[in-house]
Amino acid sequence: MTSGCQKSYFRRCKYTLYMKLTRSLIVSAVLIGILLVGSSWGFLVHKTTHQLAVYLLPVPLQSFFYTHIDNVVSNSVRPDQRRNSDPTEATKHFIDLEMFGTDAVNKMPEEWSKAVAIFSKDSLIKYGYVPYHIIYMQSKLTEAFKQKNKDSILFYAADLGHYIGDAHVPLHTTINYDGQLTGQKGMHNLWESTVPDIEMAQYNLYTNHKATYLPSPQTAIWIAVRKGFGMIDHMLETERTVSKNFTEADKFEMKMWYGKETKAYTLAFAKAYGAALKNTVNERLIESANLIADFWYTAWVDAGKPDLSAFENTSLAQDLQKELGAYQQNSLVKDGFLRALKR
Repeated sequence: MTSGCQKSYFRRCKYTLYMKLTRSLIVSAVLIGILLVGSSWGFLVHKTTHQLAVYLLPVPLQSFFYTHIDNVVSNSVRPDQRRNSDPTEATKHFIDLEMFGTDAVNKMPEEWSKAVAIFSKDSLIKYGYVPYHIIYMQSKLTEAFKQKNKDSILFYAADLGHYIGDAHVPLHTTINYDGQLTGQKGMHNLWESTVPDIEMAQYNLYTNHKATYLPSPQTAIWIAVRKGFGMIDHMLETERTVSKNFTEADKFEMKMWYGKETKAYTLAFAKAYGAALKNTVNERLIESANLIADFWYTAWVDAGKPDLSAFENTSLAQDLQKELGAYQQNSLVKDGFLRALKR
């Protein structure tokens, strides 16, 4: 027969075990939530574009960035993480072009000062100013290169690359940012995260582009923004077309997002939508990586091509060559070199 003392002991053990299991489940749920929501040019794509951009740089700039590639790749998502604590961060990631008048995509000035004179600083901050913020961050990176401040170079390079990536997402250029105005809510996550997460292993991540000096960075980023804005109608129409082959039950499912049940596209629909888009997302990813490399290189050139060899690890040269070989064969994923997929 079990004594009262023993019963009390077993109750305490059961309670301790229960609390440990509960904490474990809570931690697991939080991690899953981070992966689902945080996998947002999505985290996977932001990290991938930054890694690819390093491969496009010329020696010796490439040697510097490869020495610190893990830093740059992991911090490529920092601006998104900062949105949770910095109330000024969100509108640096997009621009709602329709809010600036008819045909604003072609009429808005490329220079910040001219835009402020026409629309006011308050309006730009309210409705988004990603192309202008990119130019500001470019100036900060250039200054960091001039000062040969390693930490500042890596900080501004990672953040700058993130904003350039966001400027390549079509739904970062419109007030209909999630398809909510056309009855297609959920489009944002579908296009920028779910589709590339599914298809990354099939993407062509190689490009023969080499980092190029940009005589007018503001023109370069506006070209990217205008192209993205021009893609929106096709993105939305493709969703409507694919939807004709799905019932409501097959198209959507309920998922838990931060403890709240939310309607989301199913995996089956995402696969069909990705197939209908063909190479669209893949091409946009590559264009983003190319321009990130161009901006980094331009900042370095404008700073006078400072010697950064003191911050390089020359013993990594062989590792770099292995990765470049896999990159040129488009086997980064297959060979386990894509850092965004490493756990």
